[in-house]
Amino acid sequence: MRRYFLLLLGTLCVTCNTVAETFPLPPADVDLVGQVEFTEASRDDTLLDIARKYDIGQNEILLANPKVDRWMPADGARVTIPSRYILPRAERTGLVLNLPEMRLYYYPKAARGQQQVVITHPISVGRMDWVTPLGKTRIIAKDKDPSWRPPKSLKEEHAREGEILPDVVPPGPDNPLGRFAMRLGFPGYLIHSTNKPFGVGMRVSHGCIRMYPEDIERLFDQVPVGTQVQLVNQPIKVGWLAGALFIEVHPPMDEDREKYQDIINAAFNTIADAIAGSGNEQHVALSGSAIKAAVEEQSGIPVMITK
Repeated sequence: MRRYFLLLLGTLCVTCNTVAETFPLPPADVDLVGQVEFTEASRDDTLLDIARKYDIGQNEILLANPKVDRWMPADGARVTIPSRYILPRAERTGLVLNLPEMRLYYYPKAARGQQQVVITHPISVGRMDWVTPLGKTRIIAKDKDPSWRPPKSLKEEHAREGEILPDVVPPGPDNPLGRFAMRLGFPGYLIHSTNKPFGVGMRVSHGCIRMYPEDIERLFDQVPVGTQVQLVNQPIKVGWLAGALFIEVHPPMDEDREKYQDIINAAFNTIADAIAGSGNEQHVALSGSAIKAAVEEQSGIPVMITK
């Protein structure tokens, strides 16, 4: 099964520019999907243009390319596309949103006889003062061309800055919800489109989950009402591929900085849990230098940490 998955993954990645967000779902003992890609910037590109083309969020593209200018990359500059992912440690069903990674994973039910897949897209999450909640919930409703009713707290915040928000913003280009919205069981929280797509992949929302307009348009019809949603906080992910162990490190959420002050210990605890869960305790030799480098760089790209 594992060999079949690796062959299938290799075949899929030949055409990753068009289907980069959809991957075959690996067996339970495999945790990685996708491949890191590379492209060249042109004089007309910004890193944000390239990120959207490859369905990558703003923070993701910046962390993967710390030496490339965000607004004026050199013509022909080599740009890393961080399109390889360790699946979050969560039930592989419904929607899983990993907040520090700012990425959504969707595990649709496969039709009989069809290959199961996982679909992934970048998201924006709540600012530190408007935190997106964690836990399990469900999609309780879906709205096309929704009206936006700013909550009282948001209207008060804007009023302090001299801007008066209307009670209702109708559908249209000025509506911050965009054309598609999926309501969560957490009151007041949505997964929705946006009229400011370059903010996708950053902590810019007032708690809701934002997506690129083209991503949620594709996802909207695929996700039925009642779908389970798991919101998790995993800045450090660890997973297996072909007997090797990988780590993927993202910057922790700002409000968790103290919790992850000793992030190297947090990484080793996560690694220990992954090894214990695999039953391979007697057969794993770790590379301390690889772990240290991954923790220091926090590039969001999976790094092999077994010798």
